[in-house]
Amino acid sequence: MNAAGWTVRAITCVKTYLRPNKAVNTSVVRSTFRESSARHFSVSSSRNMKFAQFTYSNNCEVRVGYVEGENIVDLNKVDCSIPTTLLQLLKNGDLEKVKRIKASNPPSVPLSSVKLAAPILGMDKVLCIGLNYQDHCEEQKLTPPAVPMIFNKFPSTVIGPGDAVRLRTDMTTKVDWEVELVVVIGKTASNVKAANAYDYILGYTVSQDISARDWQKERNGGQFLLGKAMDTFCPIGPYIVTTDEIPDPQVLDIKCSVNNVLKQTSNTRNLVHKIPNVIERLTSVMTLYPGDILLTGTPGGVGMYRSPPEYLKPGDVIHSEIQNIGVLETKVAKF
Repeated sequence: MNAAGWTVRAITCVKTYLRPNKAVNTSVVRSTFRESSARHFSVSSSRNMKFAQFTYSNNCEVRVGYVEGENIVDLNKVDCSIPTTLLQLLKNGDLEKVKRIKASNPPSVPLSSVKLAAPILGMDKVLCIGLNYQDHCEEQKLTPPAVPMIFNKFPSTVIGPGDAVRLRTDMTTKVDWEVELVVVIGKTASNVKAANAYDYILGYTVSQDISARDWQKERNGGQFLLGKAMDTFCPIGPYIVTTDEIPDPQVLDIKCSVNNVLKQTSNTRNLVHKIPNVIERLTSVMTLYPGDILLTGTPGGVGMYRSPPEYLKPGDVIHSEIQNIGVLETKVAKF
């Protein structure tokens, strides 16, 4: 599918099996095969939905709901005991209430009548993995790292589908795109084994790991943080698709266009370090909380490694698409 043909509607997923990549540790691949054979996820079992957050035109309060076709169900309006945000819903353990509401065919409003916000906000952690696609390593002529390269953004960088990435053009001239699959944690996770990792995942969404390459590579002593954590540098959305709709997140097409020109196209089977193994590693040293997000890496095709290099500028429009999740549209503006 070319960029002009992208659609927010999900594409039917054809389940396949991972094929070991030369650069991937074969023990990791064998572990992933074993885990993919029996996935029944306690966090999201039988919910089969797309969570979204939104605001009404006459009120700026962010509210949580789920999408049904071209409509959205406002969960708090159906049951006032349910919080108005997804983060608090997860903290309260109200997913069973949501399942019952969905089964009751509740009233909804047209999606066209609301403004979508980031599908999760206020999380404790925004974690990222560097050099986690084989093709992204190849474009830099680098050997994939033996262990996941973890860095972070701040939760304050997260923006939604209707928000613009705002560039401080007086401070950076090398801002780049990076489409990524996001894992959303559904319940508290500590010392989790890879075989059980999917039990702790709520679902998946799309992100852009916007990156100021001059600050990432040159102006901060080799530390990524200032190049990755500028204001608005973490667009996510449009929805969080629960794990039961995506039985294997490591067989999804992923692509990015800028101004309708395709820049990145790959598949999540090219992930170097698979999601369960990354969760095991992270939870061995820290606790992941409901709502925490993990950006799993970007494929090849970023601007920095093009010839000549290409960077974002105010007025650009980015489309980020992942199979079975949807398309995230992000406009670029001046800060």
